[in-house]
Amino acid sequence: MENPRGRIIAVKHSDPTVHALVEVDATVQCKRCAEGKGCGAGVFGTSPATRRVEALIREDISVGEGDEVRIALEPRNLLRASLLVYGLPLAFAVIAAALAYVTGLGDLSAALAALAGVAGGLLVARSQIRKSGCLREFTPTVVERIPVQQRSLGA
Repeated sequence: MENPRGRIIAVKHSDPTVHALVEVDATVQCKRCAEGKGCGAGVFGTSPATRRVEALIREDISVGEGDEVRIALEPRNLLRASLLVYGLPLAFAVIAAALAYVTGLGDLSAALAALAGVAGGLLVARSQIRKSGCLREFTPTVVERIPVQQRSLGA
């Protein structure tokens, strides 16, 4: 999937980082996802709309309001976010259902334990995300300023 392009609406200087409010096209850019054959990002993103995203600005890039940029989330951070949001609740559900089943509580109890496990996993994931440094890892970053000649070519 290609990193999304956007236009900087505003630049905020906050100690010690600099953030940009970037307006990005919210339509799916990945051809496989748009066809329903990819990761699934295109399932709910069918309406052509824009979205405003707050992104960090790398120190080696000079950008200002009106500049067209590319934003990205590091792959390791994307994987970690997915594990927190999906992996923890799923793991808790499987463990809770297995414990209920092994202790002989029956299928209904195992299903209820799985639901409780999902809820517990969501609570743990939420507490991890609320940690001060955690959200910074999941914030997109402006990785490239697109030169004026590339804007007119649509590249």
